[in-house]
Amino acid sequence: MSAKKAKKQKISRKERKEKKAAERELRPIRPPMRGWIGRGRGQSVYVQQADEWRGTTVQVCGMWPYAIGTGTPMVGVPLGRHIHTGATLCCDPISWFQRAKLISNPSTFVLGKPGLGKSTIVRRMATGLAGYGVMPLVLGDLKPDYVDLIEAMGGQIITLGRGRGYLNVLDPGEATEAAAQLREAGHEKEAMQVMADAHGRRQTMVSALLTILRAAPPTDREETIIDRSLKWLDEHHDGVPVLGDLLRVIQEGPEEVRAVALDRGSDERYKAITESLEASLIGLTGGGRLGETFSRQTTNPMRRDAPVVYDVSAIDDSEMDLQAATLLACWSAGFGTVNVANALADAGLEPRRHYFVVLDELWRALRAGRGMVDRVDALTRLNRQRGVGMAMISHTMSDLLALPTEEDRMKARGFVERSGMVICGGLPAAEMPQLTAAVPFSEAEQELLIGWQDPPAWDPSTGREAEPPGRGKFLVKVGGRPGIPVDVQLTSIEKSINDTNRLWHEQSRVGRRAARSAQEVDA
Repeated sequence: MSAKKAKKQKISRKERKEKKAAERELRPIRPPMRGWIGRGRGQSVYVQQADEWRGTTVQVCGMWPYAIGTGTPMVGVPLGRHIHTGATLCCDPISWFQRAKLISNPSTFVLGKPGLGKSTIVRRMATGLAGYGVMPLVLGDLKPDYVDLIEAMGGQIITLGRGRGYLNVLDPGEATEAAAQLREAGHEKEAMQVMADAHGRRQTMVSALLTILRAAPPTDREETIIDRSLKWLDEHHDGVPVLGDLLRVIQEGPEEVRAVALDRGSDERYKAITESLEASLIGLTGGGRLGETFSRQTTNPMRRDAPVVYDVSAIDDSEMDLQAATLLACWSAGFGTVNVANALADAGLEPRRHYFVVLDELWRALRAGRGMVDRVDALTRLNRQRGVGMAMISHTMSDLLALPTEEDRMKARGFVERSGMVICGGLPAAEMPQLTAAVPFSEAEQELLIGWQDPPAWDPSTGREAEPPGRGKFLVKVGGRPGIPVDVQLTSIEKSINDTNRLWHEQSRVGRRAARSAQEVDA
């Protein structure tokens, strides 16, 4: 390279540097992120977080790389917002099983201390699923928490209780009519299956009522006698039988019943064999501890084409046995109706319907007596094959494990282990070992649940207690995946029909009106 050319490049490089320096002098000087550092300057210790907006993928795609995903599933019923990120969480057992393929079983188990919103989150799921065409079935509402919701949906409200309504446990429901339709359409095998299912359900309910009445299950011989007596009634009785008819058959002792009782041709032996069973059935039909709720014809048969709630709130909490028996009877009737609907749909005689079954206060039925866990287990094990989503609700794991035998406790824990998802609200620290034995929870998740069960603080400005810190907050767990903490947020319409403390609020309003009237009189 010649000396002249090298000198020219050196001059041009110098000119470029001078030009850049001139541009820097003309450019406005910007402070660093925290401002100018130093005495008399404007340094900021706290840097305000940037504003965030939410939108669909189509709306924010042009903002790359400043857009990020929500990180929470968006398939199903909108429950609320992620507590840490504010992202919307959509969650329900049917959508996560059928559409999102996130769980292998369309069921959820909800745990949490009273007053933190267990019924509220299930009502939100029921409301959203109804919009997807799924029928909510609340098989036993003890408070009631769901009556207003089902009424707002235009559903069926079935009231049960002493003197308020009756549920005949020997009523096959719509099974007889469905079997006739199936036979007319040439589905003889399906018709036989429907009737066999109805027979088994009736026998199971009679055995369950005897278990609650005796606090012990019936013997094998007694169950065989009940089975043969029910078959005899189906062949010889006109109309729908009741428990009194079953008692009369056992007392009279037809030849078929005597044969399975092994009376050896002796009346005295037959009476001795059936004496205990006869006494128990008299207690079920004569207004004993369980009253006449199950011994008369059903006052309001259940529909299969509309949302349904069994309102059993009239039964007092002191009548634990009657509550448990009524819950089991409602569950049996509900699942029997679902089986009929599925059989007709399989045969092409009705459109396919999916149901969202709510089993609230599960612990009451489990504690009714030895053997009740098996009855509940038989009802809840086949929900996937039946096309049914299920929500089981209880307070704590201690409720499920406070059973007399280790076998029953293991089966009750299986209800939680088999659930597709477990939703937990605030729980005490003593529950954590039992809970983590069924579902794995990290230490951070356990601390979160324990913090949510703390009592509410006193608000000096209003003179009342503030809301509990865990009200409406839940952790959604699916297997060993990290839990999703969500804050359930209700709309104004939902708040008007989801007030489980309405009686207290009405009493408070009456008290305030009385106080104002007294002040006016004094003035």
